[in-house]
Amino acid sequence: MDQALWALGRGTGVTASVFMTLSVVLGIATRSGRPILTLPRFGVLEVHRTTALFGTLLVLLHMVTLLADPYAQLKLVDLVVPFVGDYRPVWLGLGTLAFDLLLVVVATSVLRRRLGARVFRAVHWATYALWPLALVHGLGNGTDAGHIWFLATTVASIVLVAAAGVFRLRADYVEYARSRTAERVRS
Repeated sequence: MDQALWALGRGTGVTASVFMTLSVVLGIATRSGRPILTLPRFGVLEVHRTTALFGTLLVLLHMVTLLADPYAQLKLVDLVVPFVGDYRPVWLGLGTLAFDLLLVVVATSVLRRRLGARVFRAVHWATYALWPLALVHGLGNGTDAGHIWFLATTVASIVLVAAAGVFRLRADYVEYARSRTAERVRS
């Protein structure tokens, strides 16, 4: 049973990372207002929300299985308070910090209508810190970090998010296009 918990903990961590990468990429794409692969904007938004939900559930499963695993020897406090763990406290702490940010992002997503779009967007920007923290946590604390498949997955994730970031910074990005149009009208 111990080996099963360890394998499930590792597998859900890697899978959560993939889902969170897709969620970040789709979140950036959603803001562009453009369809992606024939999906209209609302479709892209729904896939973004679904991947974020599955990623969050996988993160929770990752944490619960490793908490239950006697080999990992995690304590409940290790899962919510960064940098207090016994095993690789910095790497574990980065994962804990990413989880804490994830909780804040999820809470504001659930309360979006009550908080308003501005607060939601401001807090949602935390995903730009959450995602790399989680990725570095996996590289530093993950027992599969030395395997080529893990490194390839990590590099692919970085390339996808970087490409989405470049896409967002382009001058023809919808948010920027609107502001340029407003500037031309004022001129």
